[in-house]
Amino acid sequence: MWKAVTNLRVLCLGEILFDLLADQLGRSLEEVESWTPYPGGAPANVACALVKLGTSAGFVGCVGEDKPGNDLVQLLQDIGVDSTGVQRHLTAPTRQVYVVRSEKGDREFAGFGELDTSQFADAFLDASKLPESLFETADFLVLGTLELAYPQTREAIFKALQFAEQYDVKVLVDINWRPMFWPDESAAKPLVRELLKKVDFLKIAKEEAELFFDTTDAGAITHRLGSVEGVLVTDGDKGCNYCLNDHEGKLSAFSMDVKDTTGAGDGFVAGFIHQLCQNGLKCLATPESAKNVVRYATAVGALTTLKPGAIAAQPTLSEVEAFLKKIGE
Repeated sequence: MWKAVTNLRVLCLGEILFDLLADQLGRSLEEVESWTPYPGGAPANVACALVKLGTSAGFVGCVGEDKPGNDLVQLLQDIGVDSTGVQRHLTAPTRQVYVVRSEKGDREFAGFGELDTSQFADAFLDASKLPESLFETADFLVLGTLELAYPQTREAIFKALQFAEQYDVKVLVDINWRPMFWPDESAAKPLVRELLKKVDFLKIAKEEAELFFDTTDAGAITHRLGSVEGVLVTDGDKGCNYCLNDHEGKLSAFSMDVKDTTGAGDGFVAGFIHQLCQNGLKCLATPESAKNVVRYATAVGALTTLKPGAIAAQPTLSEVEAFLKKIGE
């Protein structure tokens, strides 16, 4: 039924969780006095941002049979994200992560409380329960790398990649490197490299590019990977460099009154995918059109920094268009 009704354009697979953001800036985990929960998780952030921009999206992941899990599924449904692919785990809790913030609003993950990273529900996504029908009509599959850390969800990721290949779904990966999510950090690089063999587009932060490729040059990374159609290397408020359809360029970031950088990179990813869904891959055909796609993505990411939280801060289509019009005048 869903296939006939929705024709989802983008599937986002991975974690959905609560970021517990420190209310006091510039303090360590032990010094923070109170926390405010904000829905997050990179793939879920991307799905929500896409829907707000007008591109249909579904989220695939696992949450607990608990109040946080109920609240997150309800949020997806309220925003309009398809939740057919959400699984519920009977005993493992929905993930919550503590996030401390600097005086400038930059964030740093600070732990999971008393639980081990592998004990949360998102570590138990069941490959056998992935809804294949969602892949039949999708144009894009968006993945991070955090969930490669857990054997059961890792199996689900590679099953999703099989479906993507079977139904000619383009794959975008955002490295989203967070060492604290990995029980064994040394296992990360080989698994990420295996994943990158199946990728069409790669979004990677500057620090991640240095870690995984020993270069921050998008063209060099594209050449190294061989089969990808595009690489985007982001560097926060310093902008990004990219190589899309062999068109290379650099773009400065927009100057913003930053309140919280949480989810800015996910907003960037959503802006990029939205443009490809709306205009087709032909929008990467010329240097100028490719630059415009990256400019749009940069605008979505920038607008996400104006409010706390990831999903709550995401702009609507009209807000992005108004922003781009204003700065273009």
